[in-house]
Amino acid sequence: MDSTRQHKINRLLQKELSEIFRTQTQAMHGVLVTVTSVSVSPDLSIARVRLSIFPSEKSEELLENIKANTKAIRYDLGQEVRSQLRKIPELSFFIDDSLDYLERIDELLQK
Repeated sequence: MDSTRQHKINRLLQKELSEIFRTQTQAMHGVLVTVTSVSVSPDLSIARVRLSIFPSEKSEELLENIKANTKAIRYDLGQEVRSQLRKIPELSFFIDDSLDYLERIDELLQK
């Protein structure tokens, strides 16, 4: 169960990370990275970030690229939220494939 503070930090990190990914993927035409959810640990030291990447064929490649640049992303995040958080949580990124799952169910139901 998330506390109110955790929930506020989740929303703040989601908003700022979305903005960071929007600016970074602006140069790559046809690629969209969406931060679907963020959940921080109770001690606020680790943040699990779930990403939805379009097109899904490039998702594994982009996720590896994002994981390789985690330090730079964390630094950019720290620059944005430094007045609101004392410690910037460690970031771990995961693919959120719930939209692909829903699309597959829809496809099966129409058959």
